[in-house]
Amino acid sequence: MGSTHHSRALLPEVGRNLVVPCLPSRSILKTVALGQMLSLCICGTAITSQYLAERYRVNTPMLQSFINYCLLLLFYTVMLAFRSGSDNLLHILKRKWWKYVLLGLADVEANYLIVRAYQYTTLTSVQLLDCFGIPVLMALSWFVLYARYRVIHLIAVAVCLLGVGTMVGADILAGREDNSGSDVLIGDILVLLGASLYAVSNVCEEYIVKKLSRQEFLGMVGLFGTIISGIQLSIVECKDIASIQWDWKIALLFVAFALCMFCLYSFMPLVIQVTSATSVNLGILTADLYSLFFGLFLFGYKFSGLYLLSFTVIMVGFVLYCSTPTRTAEPAESSVPPITSIGIDNLGLKLEENLQETPSAAL
Repeated sequence: MGSTHHSRALLPEVGRNLVVPCLPSRSILKTVALGQMLSLCICGTAITSQYLAERYRVNTPMLQSFINYCLLLLFYTVMLAFRSGSDNLLHILKRKWWKYVLLGLADVEANYLIVRAYQYTTLTSVQLLDCFGIPVLMALSWFVLYARYRVIHLIAVAVCLLGVGTMVGADILAGREDNSGSDVLIGDILVLLGASLYAVSNVCEEYIVKKLSRQEFLGMVGLFGTIISGIQLSIVECKDIASIQWDWKIALLFVAFALCMFCLYSFMPLVIQVTSATSVNLGILTADLYSLFFGLFLFGYKFSGLYLLSFTVIMVGFVLYCSTPTRTAEPAESSVPPITSIGIDNLGLKLEENLQETPSAAL
């Protein structure tokens, strides 16, 4: 009689094991598609910036960022201004304005430092050292968001970074590494600082969009990003802006860059809500490869089969990472018993598991 009861107790688990493998694939494919959509937005910003720099000698990264922050301000900050209650702009500013000042500063300077690093160091250094942000992001997620990783996640990150290494090797073989840099050490330090600030910004973004709201994050970043980048713009790029020979082509490239950045900032919180900042950063590692593929036609880059291999390796690592949800540990000060639960690194997997647990509970 005891063995029969034990067998019945195992039935829900057996059923669950039989159903799970076929369902998560759709969630993983959706996660991959969302990540590549963000990569294409980044690719658009890279192509328009390169056109401005190479064809029209326009190097104004802060002005380009300023336009994006202004768009966020006009759309999301104004949206917060018309909200009522605790979601109102003034109410948010009264309670935590200094936190969003720091967040805006981290976001603006991360963008600026990475772009500035290209003037001092090599393309290879930027591509490799920029990946430093991923382990920093994982460490911050561990302490701030209480994310707990499995061995498969560490393997997946290693696979993605191997793909980046393959891409850098392809660049060298294709002859794209033609800039030795004026001061490599300064450039490398700027990349590391920029990557670390990106990690800080991304962790804050994940916390805000999951605990508070996407509109609050974008509205506050738009407000303080506009102020900070505007001040910095007036200091470092006045002469560069004054020297621009404006015409409709240059204006169109600025508009295209701003739209790509606005879409990137608007969609990334949506993707982070259903995945995580870490998985998003792994997914957008392919952005450089999309830029290279478009560069074959637009800028005359040389093709290498290693680019395809690199893309495949990064995608394998990304899918591997998304295939298994992380765990989320309860904070020490929480009144909830310290039981480890499945996290939401892939929300689709978590939702499907919940759907399967409901009929099991009924039994």
